[in-house]
Amino acid sequence: QVQLVESGGGLVQPGGSLRLSCRASGSDFSRATMTWHRQAPGKQRELVAQITSTQVPWYADSVKGRFTISRDNAKNTMSLQMNSLKPEDTAVYYCRQTTPGSLMVYWGQGTQVTVSS
Repeated sequence: QVQLVESGGGLVQPGGSLRLSCRASGSDFSRATMTWHRQAPGKQRELVAQITSTQVPWYADSVKGRFTISRDNAKNTMSLQMNSLKPEDTAVYYCRQTTPGSLMVYWGQGTQVTVSS
């Protein structure tokens, strides 16, 4: 059983930065594709960034150039460095783990990010 725990959310002013972390339990982390999603009030959950087991990143257009996704397989952690934050980045941010060859999808409990002056 995989458990994902996010941390690092909070309140930040526009233009500020936050770093989110996702710690995973279990032994499949190094083979997993890890993603960050977010859900703003009244909106659908959306994919923000992805990093494959081979460290290939992908970003949604809305965050490209501002957010950086990374992972440390030795520590079973994934991070999202968020710079130049905007009010529209306000959402609950979730990490997700999927593993090739498995139908299982694991989600964290989410961490709130609020960008406001």
